[in-house]
Amino acid sequence: MNRREALSRACRMLAAHNVEDARLEGEILLRHALGLDRARLYSDLDAAMSVSAEDSLLKALDRRLGGEPSAYITGHREFYGLDFFVDRHVLVPRPETELLVEKAIGLAREHGLATVADVGTGCGAIAISLAVNLPGTTVYAIDLSPKTLEVARRNASRHRVRRRIHFLEGDLLEPLPHPVDLLVSNLPYVKGPDIDTNNMLKFEPRLALNGGEDGLEAIRKLCRQVPSKLRPGGFLLLEIGRGQGKGAAGIIHANLTGATIEIFDDLAGIERLVIARLT
Repeated sequence: MNRREALSRACRMLAAHNVEDARLEGEILLRHALGLDRARLYSDLDAAMSVSAEDSLLKALDRRLGGEPSAYITGHREFYGLDFFVDRHVLVPRPETELLVEKAIGLAREHGLATVADVGTGCGAIAISLAVNLPGTTVYAIDLSPKTLEVARRNASRHRVRRRIHFLEGDLLEPLPHPVDLLVSNLPYVKGPDIDTNNMLKFEPRLALNGGEDGLEAIRKLCRQVPSKLRPGGFLLLEIGRGQGKGAAGIIHANLTGATIEIFDDLAGIERLVIARLT
C-alpha cells in the first residue's frame, strides 16, 4: 500500500463513521503515522508505506473511531497559526476560540493595553497567541491545575515567549498580583448534564468543561472577582456557548456597574464572545 492508497482508505473509514472533516482528519493521522509534514507527504504520494507505518496508522484510526480527538492521538493541535502540544490534561483548542484572540489583539493594539491575563489558560493557546502577536504586552496565564501549567509552559518555550508570560497557579483571578488592562477567558461553559451524553467530550478533562447546571457557574465566580482585578477602562472578554449571551451579560451587569457590553457570533452564527468594558 502506498501513501495515496493509505490516505484514501483512512478518509473512507472516517467518513463511514460520520467523522467531520474526514479528509483533513485522515491526512493528519497519516502524517502522524509517517512522521511527515504536509509538504513532504504530498511531494510523493506514490511512495510505499512500511509495515510499521501501516500499523501505526491503523492504531491511530482505531483510537479516532473510538471517539478520541486527533489532537490527543498526535499530541498536536494548530491554533491561530501556531502549533501546540496537547495531552489529556488540557482541553483541545477549538477554532471558534480564535475569535476571542482576534478581538483581544485588536483591542490591545487600538487602546494600547499593556497587561493581559488569560484565566484558565489550559495548554496556553490564548496566552501564547497573544504574547506572540503583542510583543510589548505583559501576559499572565492562570490555571488551577499544575499539570496543565506544565503543558502551557512547554508550549511557551516552543514559541519562545516563556520569559514574557507569568504563569500563576490558583483559582481564577485569586493569584493575579495586581489589576490588568485586559482579562480574557475561555472558562468551562458546557452544561454539566450535557457532558455525560456527549461522546465527543468523554476524553477531555471534565474540570475544563463543566460549567454547572446552566453552564455559567464559572463565569459567575469570575465576574465577582473582576472589579478588583481589572483597571478602569479595561476590557473583559469571555467565550460563551450557544444561547448564553443574555445570561452572561446579566451576570456582568450585576457585578460591573455601568459596563458596556457587546455580544459577537462566531462564523457559524452562534453566540461565542462577550466583550465588556469597565467604566
